[in-house]
Amino acid sequence: MNHFITSTLLWIGALGAAFVWAGWPAVLTCFLLTLMEVSFSFDNAVVNATVLKHMDTKWQNRFLTWGMLVAVFGMRFLFPILVVAFATGLSVADVTGLALHHPAEYTNHVLASHVQIGAFGGMFLLMVFLHFILDEHKKIHWIEMIESKLVQLGKLEAIEVVVALIVLLIADACLDADQQLHALMAGIVGIILYVLVSGISALISQPAGAVRGKIYSGMAGFIYLQFLDASFSLDGVIGAFAISKDIVIIMLGLGAGAMYVRSLTVSLVRQGTLDKYKYLEHGAHYGIGVLAVIMLITISHPVPEMITGLVGVVFIGLALFSSVRLNRKRRVVTPH
Repeated sequence: MNHFITSTLLWIGALGAAFVWAGWPAVLTCFLLTLMEVSFSFDNAVVNATVLKHMDTKWQNRFLTWGMLVAVFGMRFLFPILVVAFATGLSVADVTGLALHHPAEYTNHVLASHVQIGAFGGMFLLMVFLHFILDEHKKIHWIEMIESKLVQLGKLEAIEVVVALIVLLIADACLDADQQLHALMAGIVGIILYVLVSGISALISQPAGAVRGKIYSGMAGFIYLQFLDASFSLDGVIGAFAISKDIVIIMLGLGAGAMYVRSLTVSLVRQGTLDKYKYLEHGAHYGIGVLAVIMLITISHPVPEMITGLVGVVFIGLALFSSVRLNRKRRVVTPH
């Protein structure tokens, strides 16, 4: 529980700030937004933990401190403003003024950009899933019959990009003609960004001596985690505007939830949870794959928020159940 003390204090601070900003109704809204962010992000925490466990304590702490500036201010406040500025041609200062003083008009602009946001985030997360499920070096399989064949397919050069582009073209074909170019460009940017981030992370992780290699590994993981967290937060940011049009309350509520998710990530790493429960990583990635598909579906058809929020929880629950069964079998087979 020590990992969650700071998160709880910051959450209380966020509720207090919400009260100062807009009174008791804002406190309730902030509370609901925090719950929504946490429920959406169980799979995010597990996948983050798979990266974070290779980083030393210093970089883990930076993930909780420096990284929160990106998570709270960058993705929950600045990112929607930049999207609206790009889509409308207004300056960042003008859009910020809309967000603070004309929230209804600002919200309409954000929702109007959902096609680009959904295509970008969906393709980035789909690449995360495909990289995991098609990894030819993956030794542990949760659904053996399927995964053992997919890793063979993973031997094909750049197969993740090929599959992702096919999925993007299918999703793009479901849109109206005037939206297709926007979605296609945003989706391609999502693929390119994943390839660049993962490639740069692999490059700077190459050791140039023991100490330097360790530092670069931490830096590479930190950069990758920021982009991963950003992609996960896209659906939550869009969904938040259905609850509140006040960007300050959205930032406070989602930011507090993001802090809890990051604390959960560190807790998973330091308690060795991923090593104890072998299939958790698999469940989280399956959740990511389904979430990516849902984000792509939402660019042309609405999907209930409850489905989006439950996907990760369901897959992680099933993976945890399978992991517990595996551990019991091992205890039975292993002689005392």
